[in-house]
Amino acid sequence: MTTELKYDPARAEVSPPRNEGDRSAGSAGGAGVNAGGATPVGGSVVPAASESFINSAGVQDVTERALTYLACGYAVHLAGPSGTGKTTLAFHIAAQLGRPVSLIHGNDEFGSSDLVGRDSGYRKSTLVDNYVRSVLKTEENVQVHWMDNRLTVACEHGHTLIYDEFNRSRPETNNILLSILEEGILSVPRAGGNGGYLKVNPNFRAIFTSNPEEYAGVHGTQDALLDRLVTIEVEHHDRDTECAITKAKSGLDSEEVQLIVDTSRALRSMGSGHRPTVRSCIALAKAVAARDARAHPDDAFFARAAWDIFGRVFSGVAEARATWNQAFLDRIMREAAETIRTGQAFQLAPGFRWEVTPPMRARRVSERN
Repeated sequence: MTTELKYDPARAEVSPPRNEGDRSAGSAGGAGVNAGGATPVGGSVVPAASESFINSAGVQDVTERALTYLACGYAVHLAGPSGTGKTTLAFHIAAQLGRPVSLIHGNDEFGSSDLVGRDSGYRKSTLVDNYVRSVLKTEENVQVHWMDNRLTVACEHGHTLIYDEFNRSRPETNNILLSILEEGILSVPRAGGNGGYLKVNPNFRAIFTSNPEEYAGVHGTQDALLDRLVTIEVEHHDRDTECAITKAKSGLDSEEVQLIVDTSRALRSMGSGHRPTVRSCIALAKAVAARDARAHPDDAFFARAAWDIFGRVFSGVAEARATWNQAFLDRIMREAAETIRTGQAFQLAPGFRWEVTPPMRARRVSERN
Protein backbone atom coordinates (compact mmCIF):
# COMPACT_ATOMS: atom_id res chain seq x y z
CA MET A 1 0.00 0.00 0.00
CA THR A 2 1.59 3.26 -1.07
CA THR A 3 -1.08 5.70 -0.04
CA GLU A 4 -0.09 8.87 1.75
CA LEU A 5 -0.49 9.78 5.36
CA LYS A 6 -0.72 13.42 6.32
CA TYR A 7 0.06 14.90 9.69
CA ASP A 8 -2.43 17.06 11.49
CA PRO A 9 -0.68 19.96 13.28
CA ALA A 10 -3.76 20.57 15.39
CA ARG A 11 -3.28 17.14 16.98
CA ALA A 12 0.48 17.28 17.30
CA GLU A 13 2.10 17.39 20.72
CA VAL A 14 5.13 19.66 20.48
CA SER A 15 7.80 20.44 23.03
CA PRO A 16 11.45 21.52 22.93
CA PRO A 17 14.18 18.89 22.95
CA ARG A 18 15.18 18.07 26.51
CA ASN A 19 18.47 17.44 28.19
CA GLU A 20 19.66 16.64 31.68
CA GLY A 21 19.72 20.29 32.63
CA ASP A 22 16.03 20.82 31.85
CA ARG A 23 13.77 18.11 33.26
CA SER A 24 10.69 20.02 34.40
CA ALA A 25 7.73 17.86 35.39
CA GLY A 26 5.42 19.51 32.89
CA SER A 27 7.62 18.92 29.85
CA ALA A 28 5.96 16.66 27.28
CA GLY A 29 9.14 15.84 25.36
CA GLY A 30 9.16 14.26 21.94
CA ALA A 31 10.98 13.17 18.86
CA GLY A 32 9.69 14.14 15.46
CA VAL A 33 9.24 12.28 12.21
CA ASN A 34 11.70 14.06 9.97
CA ALA A 35 14.12 11.83 8.12
CA GLY A 36 17.51 10.92 9.52
CA GLY A 37 16.70 9.34 12.86
CA ALA A 38 19.85 10.51 14.66
CA THR A 39 19.14 14.18 15.18
CA PRO A 40 16.96 15.04 18.20
CA VAL A 41 13.89 16.93 16.99
CA GLY A 42 11.60 19.15 19.02
CA GLY A 43 8.17 17.75 18.23
CA SER A 44 6.15 14.55 18.11
CA VAL A 45 3.41 13.95 15.58
CA VAL A 46 0.12 12.09 15.64
CA PRO A 47 -0.55 10.59 12.16
CA ALA A 48 -3.90 10.87 10.40
CA ALA A 49 -4.84 9.01 7.21
CA SER A 50 -5.24 10.97 3.99
CA GLU A 51 -8.42 10.90 1.93
CA SER A 52 -6.75 8.73 -0.72
CA PHE A 53 -5.95 5.95 1.74
CA ILE A 54 -7.26 2.60 0.44
CA ASN A 55 -8.38 0.44 3.34
CA SER A 56 -9.01 -2.84 1.55
CA ALA A 57 -10.03 -6.10 3.17
CA GLY A 58 -6.41 -7.27 3.13
CA VAL A 59 -5.18 -4.06 4.72
CA GLN A 60 -7.89 -4.22 7.35
CA ASP A 61 -7.00 -7.81 8.18
CA VAL A 62 -3.31 -7.00 8.72
CA THR A 63 -4.25 -3.90 10.74
CA GLU A 64 -6.56 -5.81 13.07
CA ARG A 65 -4.00 -8.55 13.68
CA ALA A 66 -1.26 -6.01 14.35
CA LEU A 67 -3.44 -4.06 16.77
CA THR A 68 -4.23 -7.27 18.64
CA TYR A 69 -0.53 -8.07 19.09
CA LEU A 70 0.23 -4.50 20.12
CA ALA A 71 -2.60 -4.56 22.68
CA CYS A 72 -0.99 -7.67 24.17
CA GLY A 73 2.26 -5.75 24.58
CA TYR A 74 4.19 -7.29 21.69
CA ALA A 75 6.15 -5.41 19.05
CA VAL A 76 4.96 -5.90 15.47
CA HIS A 77 7.33 -6.56 12.56
CA LEU A 78 6.08 -5.94 9.01
CA ALA A 79 8.37 -7.88 6.66
CA GLY A 80 8.22 -8.01 2.90
CA PRO A 81 9.68 -6.81 -0.39
CA SER A 82 10.03 -3.16 -1.31
CA GLY A 83 6.96 -1.43 -2.68
CA THR A 84 4.36 -3.38 -0.71
CA GLY A 85 3.45 -0.41 1.49
CA LYS A 86 4.98 -1.54 4.78
CA THR A 87 5.83 1.96 6.00
CA THR A 88 2.44 3.38 5.09
CA LEU A 89 0.79 0.43 6.78
CA ALA A 90 2.91 1.02 9.88
CA PHE A 91 1.68 4.62 10.05
CA HIS A 92 -1.89 3.48 9.49
CA ILE A 93 -1.61 1.05 12.41
CA ALA A 94 0.02 3.71 14.58
CA ALA A 95 -2.80 6.13 13.76
CA GLN A 96 -5.29 3.69 15.28
CA LEU A 97 -3.41 3.89 18.59
CA GLY A 98 -3.84 7.67 18.76
CA ARG A 99 -0.41 8.22 20.34
CA PRO A 100 2.46 10.47 19.22
CA VAL A 101 4.84 8.76 16.80
CA SER A 102 8.62 8.67 16.93
CA LEU A 103 10.12 7.64 13.58
CA ILE A 104 13.57 6.13 13.10
CA HIS A 105 15.04 5.06 9.76
CA GLY A 106 17.57 2.23 9.86
CA ASN A 107 21.09 3.28 8.94
CA ASP A 108 24.30 1.27 8.67
CA GLU A 109 26.24 4.09 10.30
CA PHE A 110 24.08 4.15 13.43
CA GLY A 111 25.47 3.29 16.84
CA SER A 112 23.40 2.77 19.97
CA SER A 113 23.88 6.44 20.90
CA ASP A 114 21.99 7.45 17.74
CA LEU A 115 18.98 5.64 19.16
CA VAL A 116 19.34 6.37 22.88
CA GLY A 117 21.16 9.70 23.14
CA ARG A 118 24.55 11.17 23.85
CA ASP A 119 26.43 13.95 25.59
CA SER A 120 25.83 17.09 23.53
CA GLY A 121 28.35 19.40 25.17
CA TYR A 122 28.95 20.92 28.56
CA ARG A 123 28.55 24.16 30.47
CA LYS A 124 31.44 25.54 32.46
CA SER A 125 31.02 28.23 35.10
CA THR A 126 33.74 29.92 37.14
CA LEU A 127 33.12 31.74 40.42
CA VAL A 128 35.86 34.19 41.54
CA ASP A 129 35.62 35.30 45.17
CA ASN A 130 37.86 38.25 46.11
CA TYR A 131 35.77 39.48 49.02
CA VAL A 132 38.84 39.43 51.22
CA ARG A 133 41.35 41.52 49.40
CA SER A 134 44.31 39.36 50.25
CA VAL A 135 42.51 36.09 49.44
CA LEU A 136 41.50 34.99 45.92
CA LYS A 137 39.08 32.05 45.83
CA THR A 138 38.21 30.40 42.51
CA GLU A 139 35.54 27.73 42.03
CA GLU A 140 34.82 25.99 38.72
CA ASN A 141 31.78 23.88 37.88
CA VAL A 142 31.41 21.78 34.72
CA GLN A 143 27.97 20.37 33.85
CA VAL A 144 27.62 17.83 31.03
CA HIS A 145 24.50 18.14 28.87
CA TRP A 146 22.76 14.95 27.76
CA MET A 147 20.43 14.94 24.75
CA ASP A 148 17.81 12.18 24.50
CA ASN A 149 17.36 10.66 21.06
CA ARG A 150 14.15 9.22 19.71
CA LEU A 151 14.17 5.76 21.23
CA THR A 152 14.62 7.18 24.73
CA VAL A 153 11.90 9.78 24.22
CA ALA A 154 9.47 7.15 22.93
CA CYS A 155 10.17 4.82 25.85
CA GLU A 156 9.88 7.58 28.46
CA HIS A 157 6.67 9.18 27.18
CA GLY A 158 4.83 6.17 25.80
CA HIS A 159 5.04 7.08 22.13
CA THR A 160 4.55 4.65 19.28
CA LEU A 161 7.95 3.88 17.78
CA ILE A 162 8.13 3.19 14.05
CA TYR A 163 11.55 1.78 13.23
CA ASP A 164 11.51 1.78 9.43
CA GLU A 165 13.82 -0.70 7.68
CA PHE A 166 15.42 -1.49 11.02
CA ASN A 167 17.66 -4.17 9.52
CA ARG A 168 19.63 -1.51 7.66
CA SER A 169 21.17 -0.78 11.07
CA ARG A 170 23.83 -3.21 12.26
CA PRO A 171 22.67 -5.98 14.62
CA GLU A 172 24.90 -4.76 17.46
CA THR A 173 23.23 -1.35 17.24
CA ASN A 174 19.80 -2.93 17.70
CA ASN A 175 20.88 -4.94 20.76
CA ILE A 176 19.61 -2.04 22.90
CA LEU A 177 16.08 -3.11 21.93
CA LEU A 178 16.31 -6.50 23.64
CA SER A 179 15.84 -5.30 27.21
CA ILE A 180 13.19 -2.79 26.11
CA LEU A 181 10.99 -5.44 24.50
CA GLU A 182 11.52 -8.12 27.17
CA GLU A 183 12.17 -6.51 30.58
CA GLY A 184 10.75 -3.06 29.82
CA ILE A 185 14.05 -1.43 30.81
CA LEU A 186 16.23 0.93 28.78
CA SER A 187 19.85 1.41 29.71
CA VAL A 188 20.56 5.16 29.55
CA PRO A 189 24.08 6.25 30.54
CA ARG A 190 23.05 9.79 31.43
CA ALA A 191 24.10 11.38 34.69
CA GLY A 192 21.59 11.29 37.53
CA GLY A 193 19.24 9.02 35.61
CA ASN A 194 18.14 6.47 38.23
CA GLY A 195 21.34 4.50 38.12
CA GLY A 196 21.47 4.59 34.32
CA TYR A 197 18.17 2.75 33.78
CA LEU A 198 14.83 4.01 32.50
CA LYS A 199 11.59 2.10 33.05
CA VAL A 200 9.67 1.96 29.78
CA ASN A 201 6.30 3.72 29.80
CA PRO A 202 3.47 1.14 29.70
CA ASN A 203 1.94 2.98 26.71
CA PHE A 204 5.07 2.45 24.62
CA ARG A 205 4.47 0.39 21.47
CA ALA A 206 6.86 -0.52 18.65
CA ILE A 207 6.30 -1.26 14.96
CA PHE A 208 9.22 -2.43 12.83
CA THR A 209 9.50 -2.77 9.06
CA SER A 210 12.16 -4.63 7.09
CA ASN A 211 13.15 -5.63 3.57
CA PRO A 212 14.44 -9.11 2.67
CA GLU A 213 18.04 -9.84 3.66
CA GLU A 214 19.13 -10.30 0.04
CA TYR A 215 18.55 -6.60 -0.62
CA ALA A 216 21.62 -4.37 -0.82
CA GLY A 217 22.53 -2.69 2.46
CA VAL A 218 20.42 -5.02 4.60
CA HIS A 219 21.86 -6.90 7.59
CA GLY A 220 20.77 -10.19 9.09
CA THR A 221 18.75 -9.84 12.28
CA GLN A 222 19.76 -11.62 15.47
CA ASP A 223 17.43 -14.43 16.54
CA ALA A 224 17.07 -12.91 20.01
CA LEU A 225 15.42 -9.82 18.53
CA LEU A 226 13.23 -11.70 16.06
CA ASP A 227 12.03 -13.88 18.94
CA ARG A 228 10.67 -10.75 20.64
CA LEU A 229 8.72 -9.61 17.57
CA VAL A 230 5.51 -10.85 15.99
CA THR A 231 6.31 -10.95 12.28
CA ILE A 232 3.59 -10.33 9.71
CA GLU A 233 4.55 -11.08 6.11
CA VAL A 234 3.36 -8.28 3.81
CA GLU A 235 2.91 -9.29 0.18
CA HIS A 236 1.83 -7.38 -2.91
CA HIS A 237 -1.81 -6.33 -2.93
CA ASP A 238 -4.47 -8.02 -5.00
CA ARG A 239 -5.37 -6.59 -8.41
CA ASP A 240 -8.43 -4.64 -7.26
CA THR A 241 -6.51 -2.94 -4.46
CA GLU A 242 -3.60 -2.00 -6.74
CA CYS A 243 -6.09 -0.55 -9.24
CA ALA A 244 -7.84 1.42 -6.49
CA ILE A 245 -4.56 2.81 -5.16
CA THR A 246 -3.29 3.79 -8.62
CA LYS A 247 -6.58 5.43 -9.53
CA ALA A 248 -6.76 7.35 -6.25
CA LYS A 249 -3.25 8.66 -6.79
CA SER A 250 -3.49 9.59 -10.46
CA GLY A 251 -7.12 10.27 -11.32
CA LEU A 252 -7.00 8.16 -14.50
CA ASP A 253 -10.13 6.30 -15.53
CA SER A 254 -10.59 2.66 -14.54
CA GLU A 255 -9.74 1.07 -17.90
CA GLU A 256 -6.44 2.95 -18.22
CA VAL A 257 -5.51 2.06 -14.64
CA GLN A 258 -6.32 -1.60 -15.30
CA LEU A 259 -3.95 -1.65 -18.28
CA ILE A 260 -1.10 -0.23 -16.20
CA VAL A 261 -1.71 -2.55 -13.25
CA ASP A 262 -2.21 -5.67 -15.38
CA THR A 263 0.99 -4.99 -17.30
CA SER A 264 2.86 -4.52 -14.02
CA ARG A 265 1.49 -7.71 -12.54
CA ALA A 266 2.31 -9.69 -15.69
CA LEU A 267 5.90 -8.43 -15.67
CA ARG A 268 6.16 -9.19 -11.95
CA SER A 269 5.11 -12.79 -12.53
CA MET A 270 7.77 -13.16 -15.23
CA GLY A 271 10.66 -11.67 -13.29
CA SER A 272 11.81 -11.79 -9.69
CA GLY A 273 8.26 -11.67 -8.32
CA HIS A 274 8.89 -8.31 -6.65
CA ARG A 275 9.10 -5.75 -9.45
CA PRO A 276 7.52 -3.66 -10.77
CA THR A 277 5.52 -2.66 -7.72
CA VAL A 278 2.42 -0.55 -7.29
CA ARG A 279 4.81 2.35 -6.78
CA SER A 280 5.79 2.01 -10.45
CA CYS A 281 2.12 1.88 -11.45
CA ILE A 282 1.49 5.15 -9.63
CA ALA A 283 4.52 6.79 -11.25
CA LEU A 284 3.40 5.78 -14.75
CA ALA A 285 -0.22 6.79 -14.14
CA LYS A 286 0.81 10.19 -12.76
CA ALA A 287 3.08 10.80 -15.75
CA VAL A 288 0.26 9.97 -18.17
CA ALA A 289 -2.14 12.25 -16.31
CA ALA A 290 0.39 15.10 -16.16
CA ARG A 291 0.88 14.97 -19.95
CA ASP A 292 -2.86 14.59 -20.54
CA ALA A 293 -1.96 11.46 -22.48
CA ARG A 294 -3.82 8.17 -22.70
CA ALA A 295 -2.80 4.86 -21.17
CA HIS A 296 -2.96 2.81 -24.36
CA PRO A 297 -0.24 1.13 -26.45
CA ASP A 298 -1.08 3.41 -29.41
CA ASP A 299 -0.22 6.52 -27.36
CA ALA A 300 3.42 7.39 -28.12
CA PHE A 301 4.11 9.07 -24.79
CA PHE A 302 2.59 6.20 -22.81
CA ALA A 303 4.68 3.63 -24.70
CA ARG A 304 7.91 5.54 -24.01
CA ALA A 305 7.01 6.23 -20.38
CA ALA A 306 6.12 2.59 -19.79
CA TRP A 307 9.57 1.57 -21.03
CA ASP A 308 11.24 4.22 -18.87
CA ILE A 309 9.48 2.99 -15.73
CA PHE A 310 9.13 -0.75 -16.40
CA GLY A 311 12.22 -1.18 -18.58
CA ARG A 312 14.67 -2.34 -15.89
CA VAL A 313 12.37 -4.88 -14.33
CA PHE A 314 14.43 -7.79 -15.72
CA SER A 315 17.88 -6.33 -15.07
CA GLY A 316 18.55 -9.15 -12.60
CA VAL A 317 17.02 -11.98 -14.64
CA ALA A 318 19.83 -13.52 -16.68
CA GLU A 319 17.66 -15.40 -19.17
CA ALA A 320 15.74 -12.25 -20.05
CA ARG A 321 18.61 -9.86 -20.69
CA ALA A 322 19.04 -10.80 -24.34
CA THR A 323 15.34 -10.87 -25.18
CA TRP A 324 13.78 -8.06 -23.15
CA ASN A 325 13.13 -4.95 -25.24
CA GLN A 326 10.51 -2.29 -25.82
CA ALA A 327 8.82 -4.29 -28.59
CA PHE A 328 8.26 -7.13 -26.16
CA LEU A 329 6.77 -4.77 -23.57
CA ASP A 330 4.52 -3.30 -26.27
CA ARG A 331 3.28 -6.77 -27.16
CA ILE A 332 2.38 -7.51 -23.54
CA MET A 333 0.53 -4.20 -23.21
CA ARG A 334 -1.46 -4.84 -26.38
CA GLU A 335 -2.48 -8.26 -25.18
CA ALA A 336 -3.49 -6.75 -21.84
CA ALA A 337 -5.49 -3.99 -23.55
CA GLU A 338 -7.36 -6.49 -25.71
CA THR A 339 -8.17 -8.70 -22.71
CA ILE A 340 -9.42 -5.74 -20.68
CA ARG A 341 -11.59 -4.66 -23.60
CA THR A 342 -13.42 -7.97 -23.30
CA GLY A 343 -14.05 -7.30 -19.61
CA GLN A 344 -11.52 -9.77 -18.22
CA ALA A 345 -8.37 -9.48 -16.13
CA PHE A 346 -5.17 -10.06 -18.10
CA GLN A 347 -2.61 -12.68 -17.11
CA LEU A 348 0.11 -14.54 -18.94
CA ALA A 349 -0.66 -18.00 -20.24
CA PRO A 350 0.55 -20.90 -18.05
CA GLY A 351 3.93 -22.30 -18.96
CA PHE A 352 5.38 -19.02 -20.20
CA ARG A 353 9.13 -19.10 -20.84
CA TRP A 354 11.68 -16.94 -22.57
CA GLU A 355 12.74 -17.87 -26.09
CA VAL A 356 15.07 -16.06 -28.49
CA THR A 357 13.57 -16.10 -32.00
CA PRO A 358 15.29 -13.87 -34.64
CA PRO A 359 14.33 -11.51 -36.02
CA MET A 360 11.66 -11.14 -33.32
CA ARG A 361 13.74 -11.05 -30.17
CA ALA A 362 11.18 -12.59 -27.86
CA ARG A 363 7.84 -14.25 -28.01
CA ARG A 364 5.44 -16.01 -25.70
CA VAL A 365 5.58 -19.79 -25.82
CA SER A 366 3.20 -22.14 -24.03
CA GLU A 367 4.06 -25.62 -22.86
CA ARG A 368 1.67 -27.18 -25.34
CA ASN A 369 3.76 -25.79 -28.22
